[in-house]
Amino acid sequence: MKHTFYAFSSLIFASITPIHAQDTDFDPLGENLNLPKMIRVMVEFIEVPLPELSKLLAEPKTSTNDTDLRAATTKLIENKTAKHIETQFVVARSGETATAEGILEYIYPTDYEPAESPTKIVSGPTNKDTIELHKNAVTGPTPTAFETTNLGSSLEIQPTLGVDNEIIDLRFAPQLTKHMGNEIWAEWNGSHGESHIQMPKFFVNRISTGMTLISGQYCLASTSSMEGKDGTPDHQRKLLIFVRADVITVGK
Repeated sequence: MKHTFYAFSSLIFASITPIHAQDTDFDPLGENLNLPKMIRVMVEFIEVPLPELSKLLAEPKTSTNDTDLRAATTKLIENKTAKHIETQFVVARSGETATAEGILEYIYPTDYEPAESPTKIVSGPTNKDTIELHKNAVTGPTPTAFETTNLGSSLEIQPTLGVDNEIIDLRFAPQLTKHMGNEIWAEWNGSHGESHIQMPKFFVNRISTGMTLISGQYCLASTSSMEGKDGTPDHQRKLLIFVRADVITVGK
């Protein structure tokens, strides 16, 4: 009798998935970590002539994005038509207040005691000598109270980051302060020298406002007049104040 034997074989394929592929949160380079955010704020002061400012602002604005306007002022600076006056820069955490200063503390008197003469007159050999002695004993106005004004630039910011990490609510107060000389209110000259009553004159460019910005975009926050040679505003020279806030990642 003839027997027939059949042999059966089967192949089993097992799909083995790497352990790290099973974990969708695996991030070997740390690119998806929820790292803390900071806000970097930059404020720029650019001087332009009034006619150029009128050209720059001729078109109506429908957006706070002034990146193109900032680029146009760069061309004016390169052509020597505009002048870059100052740049302020500070980094802060969301919801906190930060300040940057580059200043000189200028101290000046605000109150004076009037000139004084002696209550007791010393007699000299002659009337002329007596008058001279009395004149030499008189003292000029004496400062009795003082104040301090910070000359230079200062910037205070308080940024708040939105939930999308792109929109920033910013309160900021940039300021430029210059000493334009002193104004004499009364002159006094005596044998001990001069002791004029005078007060300083300051010229200040500043704004204090709140804005909503998109990270990385420029915004023209304000314009004001520059100082003239006599310390009064020169309305033919305008100061543009640009602000930009950037959201930056800690350690990125």
